[in-house]
Amino acid sequence: MNIEEEINLIRCRNRKAEADKAWEISNMRKIAVALTAYFVMICVMYVLKMENPFIGAIIPTLGFILSTVSADLVKKIRMKKFYKNGETCHGR
Repeated sequence: MNIEEEINLIRCRNRKAEADKAWEISNMRKIAVALTAYFVMICVMYVLKMENPFIGAIIPTLGFILSTVSADLVKKIRMKKFYKNGETCHGR
């Protein structure tokens, strides 16, 4: 494998890593996971014959949403402390 092929391979891998990171922090992912959690909780509550599973499933779903919001805030605070004076790797 020559140097140009290696560079292209690294660029391809970097694009994939950037796309994966974008998905991990996207609101679409959070919405998809929240909806999945909501429907799973409805099923669990229905199987357990709990009253009002559609309403009861909202509580754990809201817990998930609040945990992602607070995790984002904690991460931002941590990153500010970790990267003092706005410095990041490679001066970005």
